[in-house]
Amino acid sequence: MKKFRKVLDGLTTSSPGGTLGSPSYSSAAGTPTASTPREIDVQETLVSENFQLCKTVRHGFPYQPTALAFDPVQKIVAIGSRTGGVRILGRPGVDCYCHHETTAAVLQLQFLINEGALVTACADDTLHLWNLRQRRPAILHSLKFNRERITFCHLPFQSKWLYVGTERGNTHIVNIESFVLSGYVIMWNKAIELCTKTHPGPVVHLSDSPKDEGKLLIGFESGTVVQWDLRMKKVDFRIYYDEAIHSVSWHHEGKQFMCSHSDGSLTLWNQRNTARPFQITFPHGKIQKDGRKESCKPILKVEYKTSRNSSEPFVIFSGGLSYDKAGRRPTLTIMHGKAITVLEMDHPIVEFMVLCETPYNNEVQEPYAVVVLLEKDFIVVDLTQSNFPIFENPYPMDIHESPVTCTAYFADCPPDIIPILYSIGAKHKKTGFSQKEWPITGGTWNVGSQTYPEIIITGHADGSIKFWDASAITLQMLYKLKTSKVFEKPKPGEVRGGDLVEEDPYAVQMVSWCPQSRIFCVVGISAHIILYRFSKYEANTPIVSLEVRLQCDTEEVLSPSETENQPCFPEPGSHSPVQASPGSGASEGVKDSIPCLKVKERPVRVPPGYQAELVVQLLWVDGEPPGQITSLDINSAYGLLAFGNSNGLAVVDYLQKTLLLCLSTLDLYGAADPYQRLTRSPRKNRQSTSGRAARRTHAHTHTHTHTHIHRHRQAQGHRHALKGPGRKLSLPTDLKTDLGTNSFSRSRSSSVSSIDRETKEAVTTLQFGESYGRKGDAQPTPCLWVGTSLGVVLLIPMSVPTEEEERLEEPVTIGPGGAVLLMKGSILRLAFLDLAGAIIPGPHEVWRDPNGPEDPDRPRRRKLINFSPWSSQDGCAEGHLAVVCSERQAKVLLMPSQACLFVHNITESSFVLRADVVTACNSVCLACFCANGHIMTLSLPSLRPLMDVNYLPMTDMRIARTFCFTNGGQALYLSSPTEVQRITFSQDMCENLQEMLGELFTPIETPEVQNRGFLKGFFGGNAQNLDREELFGEASAGKASRSLAQHIPGQVGMEGMKAAAGGVVGDLARARIALDERGQRLGELEDRTAHMMTSAETFSKHAHEVLVFFTFLAQIAAIKRC
Repeated sequence: MKKFRKVLDGLTTSSPGGTLGSPSYSSAAGTPTASTPREIDVQETLVSENFQLCKTVRHGFPYQPTALAFDPVQKIVAIGSRTGGVRILGRPGVDCYCHHETTAAVLQLQFLINEGALVTACADDTLHLWNLRQRRPAILHSLKFNRERITFCHLPFQSKWLYVGTERGNTHIVNIESFVLSGYVIMWNKAIELCTKTHPGPVVHLSDSPKDEGKLLIGFESGTVVQWDLRMKKVDFRIYYDEAIHSVSWHHEGKQFMCSHSDGSLTLWNQRNTARPFQITFPHGKIQKDGRKESCKPILKVEYKTSRNSSEPFVIFSGGLSYDKAGRRPTLTIMHGKAITVLEMDHPIVEFMVLCETPYNNEVQEPYAVVVLLEKDFIVVDLTQSNFPIFENPYPMDIHESPVTCTAYFADCPPDIIPILYSIGAKHKKTGFSQKEWPITGGTWNVGSQTYPEIIITGHADGSIKFWDASAITLQMLYKLKTSKVFEKPKPGEVRGGDLVEEDPYAVQMVSWCPQSRIFCVVGISAHIILYRFSKYEANTPIVSLEVRLQCDTEEVLSPSETENQPCFPEPGSHSPVQASPGSGASEGVKDSIPCLKVKERPVRVPPGYQAELVVQLLWVDGEPPGQITSLDINSAYGLLAFGNSNGLAVVDYLQKTLLLCLSTLDLYGAADPYQRLTRSPRKNRQSTSGRAARRTHAHTHTHTHTHIHRHRQAQGHRHALKGPGRKLSLPTDLKTDLGTNSFSRSRSSSVSSIDRETKEAVTTLQFGESYGRKGDAQPTPCLWVGTSLGVVLLIPMSVPTEEEERLEEPVTIGPGGAVLLMKGSILRLAFLDLAGAIIPGPHEVWRDPNGPEDPDRPRRRKLINFSPWSSQDGCAEGHLAVVCSERQAKVLLMPSQACLFVHNITESSFVLRADVVTACNSVCLACFCANGHIMTLSLPSLRPLMDVNYLPMTDMRIARTFCFTNGGQALYLSSPTEVQRITFSQDMCENLQEMLGELFTPIETPEVQNRGFLKGFFGGNAQNLDREELFGEASAGKASRSLAQHIPGQVGMEGMKAAAGGVVGDLARARIALDERGQRLGELEDRTAHMMTSAETFSKHAHEVLVFFTFLAQIAAIKRC
């Protein structure tokens, strides 16, 4: 624990423009330069040891999936991706993500069934063995093929030898335990006939015969299938087909197998006659008029499964549709007897797998479900019902249902908000799912001890908003809101401003949510803001529309003499706005004074949940679209909404539905503009009609009911100032929704203190709060802090009536403000601390249902919390601390003196993308994410560096748009278009992470082999066992060439990892396994003892018989001698 003592007055630093209007003294960052009798004592408890950065969990659908595997005993599924990632899923809560060090695509996955291990084959021709007996899987061994490319792998059940097919047509065998190649190799030229002149192609299938493990079926791409006798090292039979083979599937008896081909056909082969197929079918091929079969697409995979309840097998395959209809959806076909069911999918099928009751391939399979991996979805079909319904997916696989455009993360929410959102959202869930439980039930998971309510909000390109319950590192959708329902659908041929965005005009750009008051604001890409209130009752109410004309345009260049004496804010009542009707001043065909979207005019019936109350839209001005909104803040206690863009700032009273302030950023400075700006020539197509330039800022409030009413209200303090010099747009960050951008590049000058080029100054951050509007103020008042793209912080004081009746009738007064601080880079974050270093929560209104029934005994009144947080704290009325973070710097100010206490230069070579003041380890810190991938934390208020980790290079605009911090030392970002990655930088959470994660492996007894009966065993029905060790071991097969493959050991050894499992469950698992093994050994010992006793009894009996026989012979000999 370290104590920092800082003086209250007269402290400045040498950073560019410390406190505006104050002298600057040279000092190091965070070092005081003067002292007064009064001091503050801030005890900081955070140290570097409190921070550690690690990934916690990844949610969503695996991006660009390539492979699928299922363990029928453990009942877990694995999904491989094109970027080298592997997701392992079990019961809800069991969700693990692991990644190969290389980014090579995962071609195939093979579980070691009921062994807690997984083999992955990657596109860089490397095999990896993963240990799943721990909560964080790790690679045990790797085997890199140097001269051949891997095309197919097969691992028989309860075998330690992996068959690997290659592009050259050879088949190699790998020992899973040691991960080395066997000297036993099946060469392609030995598998085909000597008279064959062409190469059979790559190996596309490998499987052992259900009837005899010593028979290996090898399928080549050209259409050749070979059954290889592993013992005799020769070919049993060969079959040839004119069409290429994509997959092969055995009948469980081992007498027949089915192949799928590139012409859309299925061939059934019988081992008794391999000269030609036993049956050829074109499931989707129709006979044309000329008698020919129409051409069909390839059948990429087929599964041939049997069931006890029916004599007819299941034949399930993907593809095979005819080419006659273009644009047909991908299909999965289920053939059961004469019934053919075609299931249409929304996305192309990557892989599917039939789930069966038994892991043995020589038993009746009993299929009960089909797992289908699509390019953008993951579904499971119920095979036990005739209509084949799908199971309700418990995983959050639909995050990307519409592309995610923004995210927000709220930790430690009010405990009642999650149940309410869930109850509302449950009423709108889809129906028609299978009534059975989700069949993937592997693993174990328990809620951790350190859990608290967490909510993630995602905004999407179609205008929808999704609320997710993120408590206990899980993710479950609570509620979905569609913002597009607020607007009218454009009619064909209607000309409006919607062409600002050709696609996705409702895309969500940012959100602001107050969990306590349940006020929710959405900013759309079409320069619109929608304010929602939460209600548990449905309503039929009109939507109020407020249209704002916020555009900075110069019609005439002004000399300094024309503006130097113009005040920033006039006296109350002196304003005289220049009114113009919509379309005035615009030539025919030029868009002017129209919004991008049209709000519904009729009253709208809305269900319980979030209900739109107000829509604010920016207007087109003289043919130019409105600038996109770059900042937003809402305060439920004040009833105010503030937003800004590249042109200026606007403040809206959403209680009175009135525009309070609408000014350009330059007008906020008044005469104290810290920059010397260059004027530019006026646009040629605009001429001044009044002899002087005038800024037009119009607010049109429309209450849409059956009678259209226009209200033009201006509150006190509203100012229409003269127009300043024109400046071009230069946003600090690209806040536009860019769904197709995969690159992120931006240059930053080392200093922004002088502006030699034409530029506009954007409002980049806003923050309401109780503060001191002027240096001499003795008591805090409602204020709005404004940060701009040029690094300037402005402070605007306000007067807000406190009584409910006055608040709804009297206007809010906005007083003159001015610049407080100048920093390097655009302002990103503003926050307030008390003099003890704790976060000051913003004032808010307690939620009350706007549509609830009236109670005459208890009238509904506004209840405000923390409206003046200093009034209840002794000594805190003397001031507070303001934390300001820009793209390059962080500063801590003392209010009301506006003295800079601490300053820290965060980065010189890069710039900060996201910053926030959050709680961590029962204290407060400033967390920053930089464009160079570094994540940093700074102590508050001293701004000491606590952590600096090079975590993630910022190469994608998606990460910059979606990265956000929250309390508890957590953060998240969109790691791919379909996945959300959560991370933590708290040491406490990293230590407890093992407890929060699920167990992938649970000790389960392997099912016993079914008793097939005497007759089937007598007539050869039982499978013949194979001693693979004798065939493939080094003693008989020798060693493989070292140049063929290279063994790469993992970070941990096999022996140490095989039984490793974290936590108490792992200890119990190891104990149970040890007991099972001990019991098995005791059973074997007992059997051997019994066998020895039987042998001893037999030997004793035979010895006695021999003794009797020889005694008899001796007696006979004695008689003869006599």
